[in-house]
Amino acid sequence: MNESQDGISLAGEAYVRLRDRILRGELPIGKVISRRRLASELGMSLLPVSEAFIRLEFEGLLESRPRAGTRVKIPTEDEVRGHYVVRQALEAEAAWLFAGAATVRQRAELKRLSARVDALSTQTDGDRFVYLSLHEKLHRRIAECAGCQTLCEAIEKNHVLASTWLCVARHSSPGQSSRRHQDLIDIVISGDPAAASEAMRAHINAALRNTLDRLEPYFRLREANGKTYVRSVDARKPAKERKLHRAS
Repeated sequence: MNESQDGISLAGEAYVRLRDRILRGELPIGKVISRRRLASELGMSLLPVSEAFIRLEFEGLLESRPRAGTRVKIPTEDEVRGHYVVRQALEAEAAWLFAGAATVRQRAELKRLSARVDALSTQTDGDRFVYLSLHEKLHRRIAECAGCQTLCEAIEKNHVLASTWLCVARHSSPGQSSRRHQDLIDIVISGDPAAASEAMRAHINAALRNTLDRLEPYFRLREANGKTYVRSVDARKPAKERKLHRAS
């Protein structure tokens, strides 16, 4: 392998490993990341790590500012709302198509999968990444069984960004049903496209409200800190208790 190919391979490895840590919540939103420190951890030079940073910033998982450094992106409220507008449009269409195209076996599969997702959602001490993976699989299978690969790919890309937001510590939402995914799937598999689409819209709207509630402390943090990044973020603490540091 020549030097150019080796550089591409290392950049790809750095991208995959960093992306995985972000999506697992090991690097939470707002976490400042040092290129030099990460390169040292991965046993690489700065170049492939910097290329990975650029790619992840383009995908919306990282953000950088001059003299402030790079951190796992803290979204604005408008960005979150816009994300869910797109998600609602995509998944409502997937539910409509699924209702008219899915087989009996596929409908039964989703019913079983929704029960597993709801069971995991009530386990406060469970593995959050396992829940998120299964939750994404449920929504992905609706799109896959709808028979439109392009729609499926768009939904999968949309879910990646939201994964970082959902790794934020959760708390019980008033009125949130422990059967919300089973209730959704019962309607989606009923064979009524209009009802399936409307149920999915309501489900996504509830998810938006929950996400905004989770991220509200981070919205305040982003506004309070302006152009300065913090070394270690705990959005639950008052701003006066957090020390500001510049990134390496």
